[in-house]
Amino acid sequence: MAIGAVISHRNFTSFISSGKLHQPEPATAQSRAETLSFSSAQCVHGNTYSENMCNLKKIYFVSGYRNTISSHGLNPAPGNMLRSRATLLSDEENKKFPMTNHKQRARGICRCFVSFPSESCNWIKPVQQKDTSISNRPTLQPRHTTINRIRANYKSEDYDVAADLGSLVSSEGGASEAVLVGETKPWWEQFPKRFVIVLLCFSAFLLCNMDRVNMSIAILPMSKEFNWNSATVGLIQSSFFWGYLLTQIVGGIWADKIGGKKVLGFGVVWWSVATVLTPIAAKIGLPFLLLMRACMGIGEGVAMPAMNNILSKWIPVSERSRSLAMVYSGMYLGSVIGLAFSPILIQKFAWPSVFYSFGSLGSLWFAFWLSKAHSSPTEDPELSAEEKKYIMGGSVSKEPVTNIPWKLILSKAPVWALIVSHFCHNWGTFILLTWMPTYYNQVLKFNLTESGLLCVLPWLTMAVFANIGGWIADTLVSRGLSITTVRKIMQSIGFLGPAFFLTQLSRVKTPAMAVLCMACSQGSDAFSQSGLYSNHQDIGPRYAGVLLGLSNTAGVLAGVFGTAATGYILQNGSWDDVFKVAVILYIIGTLVWNFFSTGEKILD
Repeated sequence: MAIGAVISHRNFTSFISSGKLHQPEPATAQSRAETLSFSSAQCVHGNTYSENMCNLKKIYFVSGYRNTISSHGLNPAPGNMLRSRATLLSDEENKKFPMTNHKQRARGICRCFVSFPSESCNWIKPVQQKDTSISNRPTLQPRHTTINRIRANYKSEDYDVAADLGSLVSSEGGASEAVLVGETKPWWEQFPKRFVIVLLCFSAFLLCNMDRVNMSIAILPMSKEFNWNSATVGLIQSSFFWGYLLTQIVGGIWADKIGGKKVLGFGVVWWSVATVLTPIAAKIGLPFLLLMRACMGIGEGVAMPAMNNILSKWIPVSERSRSLAMVYSGMYLGSVIGLAFSPILIQKFAWPSVFYSFGSLGSLWFAFWLSKAHSSPTEDPELSAEEKKYIMGGSVSKEPVTNIPWKLILSKAPVWALIVSHFCHNWGTFILLTWMPTYYNQVLKFNLTESGLLCVLPWLTMAVFANIGGWIADTLVSRGLSITTVRKIMQSIGFLGPAFFLTQLSRVKTPAMAVLCMACSQGSDAFSQSGLYSNHQDIGPRYAGVLLGLSNTAGVLAGVFGTAATGYILQNGSWDDVFKVAVILYIIGTLVWNFFSTGEKILD
């Protein structure tokens, strides 16, 4: 940005600098040494403006701008022009170049040189002033000065400086130049910290689903090697939810009391270790495999409540839907990566390689998490004052939670609407998550590699539409639509969309159309991230972790019963029966949500 102020050769006009209007007085023989107008000033992290340079009172700074202020002035005496340069130094340089005038109260000091023009008045030669306690400096080479005639208004903050700089001014009066030199931060340090937290949570959920869905691919060669039937496969798949169920509410309470950073960090390390140990447990025996899958569920069970707690503190309401959608899209992309790479690893290195490779990635994430993440903005020493003000002004209350008002929470109808709707939603979601590769293999007759690759499409669709839904929801809120209406619209799409497309699976005739129906079902399901999954922070931001723990407990129960029931249904029925149960629950969830949910705060 360039900011200029111009003084005519023939008459002195006002110039704009630091948002103020300055009227220079006509130069006289008595005031030539008293009036200094800027020739040019360049600032980094600050803009400067001087009124009556001889008795300098104030220097104005505005952090974050790089500006140039230029003016040109001629002394009434022909052929005389004054030019000076002042450089604001750092604290370390202050020690090297102390000023004799101790009235100065600035953060730096000035080194000044006064120069007089040659006879042509177009070239400037420096003359160092004596007896002014100014540091020595090599003679400047003659150079041509240009005039910047750009004008601008800008705001500033005042910093008082008391310094007698009269000895620096020649009686020949004229124009002067001041240069303030600062330091800028690299762009990666200026990246908003709240978005860093969102990206770290996104990557945690990416690893979460990578480690979860690898079993849905590895279970096919494992069942052949260990002679497991459909009922045993369903038991193994559901064992994950045993541990996942145990830590939902506990994880929410823990996160609300001690902070989400510790809880989420613990969860990632725990489930990563359990993932690495899964092949060893499988070779020892089925009970050990069931135990290890339950341990993995314990680690992943705390992830969602901890994440919800962190985002409730870091993300303002105006950015809530899209931030949550971004994080949850990490789950979907984790499914995409897990389902895409698991068949390749299995074919080249056998099925244990999937667990070893995916589980080891957790250690890398944990290193970044320890160094960059904080549970709330108030705990982050590197957070800028501007961003902290923005977050604290637009997000939820940051008081720590000491007691959970269980009676009050469970007496609210919108809380129960969350719980019931989460159960209905997760029944269909977890069935598709755990049984989709088997459906492709047994019904559509795809091989292992094709099953894994085709499973990618529905999850990739969810990742895309989750973010689209988040932007739509935040846009509707910003345009004045009530949060309650927005949440009901988005969740209705998340329920009725999958219900419709699952009913079409029994009517399609080709595998390609079946995959398309699956993709459309999951894509519309992703709008739930801007519906019920955002509603915990709407109705009770202080208890966001606990509320998500409660509703997700119901969702986990749906996963446990739904996954196990699917195996039982397949032994006695067909895939059409599996999908019919999911559709019925989707419709029930739609009715409950639209009758009892709200987007207003009911818990404080």
